Amino acid sequence: MKSFFSALAASSALVGAATAATVQGFDISSYQGSVDFAAAYSSGARFVIIKATEGTTYIDSAFSDHYTGATKAGLIRGGYHFAHPDSSSGAEQANYFLAHGGGWSNDGITLPGMLDIEYAPSGNECYGLSASSMVSWITDFVDTYHSKTGRYPLIYSTNDWWTSCTGNSAAFSKNSPLVLARYGSSAGTIPGGWPFETIWQNADSYKYGGDSDIFNGDETQLKKIASG
Repeated sequence: MKSFFSALAASSALVGAATAATVQGFDISSYQGSVDFAAAYSSGARFVIIKATEGTTYIDSAFSDHYTGATKAGLIRGGYHFAHPDSSSGAEQANYFLAHGGGWSNDGITLPGMLDIEYAPSGNECYGLSASSMVSWITDFVDTYHSKTGRYPLIYSTNDWWTSCTGNSAAFSKNSPLVLARYGSSAGTIPGGWPFETIWQNADSYKYGGDSDIFNGDETQLKKIASG
């Protein structure tokens, strides 16, 4: 199977550099009590990433409703998993995610699942793992997801966390699209050997619900990610 980047390169000029075209999107969880999917679509948004699971014990209570609402509004949508690398293996968490909304189907409107790996809620930012152990954990998650779906998951993180907690590993830069969180006027430094960010989480609020995300490409390229 072609990697994400080789497939994208074959269909566009987006190779190792940003493109001028962008597509608005957003991401949400049960913390957003009210999301106006129809208004988001009308304003130009075309995708949404929805929290599905966390660790191996938490299923987002709003996932099903959010997924249905996004689908009815015509948005490309997908699920995300908040990682707890200190509680169970990457494979266990990937399987939990897949069992509770994180799957992928080649229907043209489903994004591959996203691994949200960032600062620990407890304040132990690297979850007590060394950089090599963290890379092994992420590899376990990514490989399990890929083996079950044929797709590599998106990886969400920040430059600071990725540099500190993985040693700025470039192990995932050829296959897993980067979703980079940085609130400001630009995406800033791209970590981990990725040539560019595929999605930039540019603000922690979006008018119609959740956080604002910007896809680094045009709508045709966005649809290609959903199509495999």
